[in-house]
Parts: sequence; C-alpha cells; structure tokens
Amino acid sequence: MSVSKLPDHADTSQLRVRAKELRRAYAGGSPAAVARVRAVRPEAPAEITLRDAQLVIAREHDFAGWRDLVEAVVAQQSGGGDLHRWFGVELNNGTWDVLSGGLSEESPLIERERALYAAYASTYHWMQVGTVANHGRGEYMIAGVAVAIGLLEVAGRHAARYAELIEAHPAAFADWDRAFAAEALARVASRSGDPGAEGLRAEATRLIEAIADPDDRRVCLERFAAAPW
Repeated sequence: MSVSKLPDHADTSQLRVRAKELRRAYAGGSPAAVARVRAVRPEAPAEITLRDAQLVIAREHDFAGWRDLVEAVVAQQSGGGDLHRWFGVELNNGTWDVLSGGLSEESPLIERERALYAAYASTYHWMQVGTVANHGRGEYMIAGVAVAIGLLEVAGRHAARYAELIEAHPAAFADWDRAFAAEALARVASRSGDPGAEGLRAEATRLIEAIADPDDRRVCLERFAAAPW
C-alpha cells in the first residue's frame, strides 16, 4: 500500500465530506464524478452508496480501502498517540453517516451489526479520553442506532442512561443535550407503543423550543423530524 498521496494535513472529516460530495455529484450525472467512480468501479450502478464513494477517495490516495486511509490519517495526525480520541471521532462520524443514510430494520444484517458495534466502540473510546458529556452523547448514539434497527429494549436502556448522566452532572451538558435525551426517550416510547409516548414527545418539543442557539435548535428539530417514530 502506498502512502505517497496522503496530504500533509489530512483530516478524516474533510475526506468524508469529499466522499459525500462525490456521491452527490455522481448522482447528478457530473462527467468528472462519473469518470472518477468508473475508474474504480467500472460497473457502478446509477446510484452509489457512501461506502462506494469512500472507496473511490481511498483509491485516489493510493490506499486499498477507506479503513486503510483513515488509519494512515489517524497515525499521521496523532503521531501515534491519543488514538482513543481519533477513533472516537471517526467511529462517531461514520455511525451518524450510516444513520442519516437510512439505516433501518430492513437494512442488511451486516450493516445493522456494524453500526451498532461502531456506536459502542466510539463510546468506549470517548470514555477513555473524553468528558462525561462525551459519554452521554455516546449513549444517545447507541440508542439512536438501536431504535433504528428495532432493538427497542437496548435503545431504551441507553436513552435512559443518557438522561441519568445529565441529571447527575447537569453543569457538564448543554441545553440541547436535554432536548436530545427527551427525544430519545420519546422515540423509544413511541416505537414501543407506550401510552405515555405523547407526553414524552410534548416534553421533547418543549425542550427543543427552549434551546438558546438557533443552529443547535435546527439540528435538534431535524433529528426530531427524522424516522423512525
């Protein structure tokens, strides 16, 4: 595997954005994007996955696959240290990409397993080097994956843990954490047919409306509007 094309200051978040942009451009019929994708996957269908786009980015940097590229970037930027933080970030971002891409109970088993295990792994890494807020947000991500793939008992346990951490350490969390925790509990209740779901959903709505920062409020509203309920 060659590392000759790895940028001096490569960043996994920027590389991920480039993969998303490539996927959108390919779907839009951009000749340049089509040429890039077909150079790696000559038989690529009319619509490619984010994983396909990431493979193209990796190959363009002379790496066999996305994981190899990410590992090289992590090693470069961390100097071999603080890998818990790097992998916490990478696994977190990758998991949210999968969730926003439509992960569901109908997704292939391997995709459901990867997402759930990545959420757990990200949370583990953050627990080694992060704050209690990082831990809590990891619990939220696990709950989000679990509810998306139909593991409602698992989702409920982690949503409740997020709320517990906020209650135990109120100063460590932001106003939007409280809204997300309420949304997670409401979503699990709704999916489980709990008669108290509407009340929980109303409480989540109230907390979202109370978020001070407009951008934070918008992010919460987008998550609140997303399936599944």
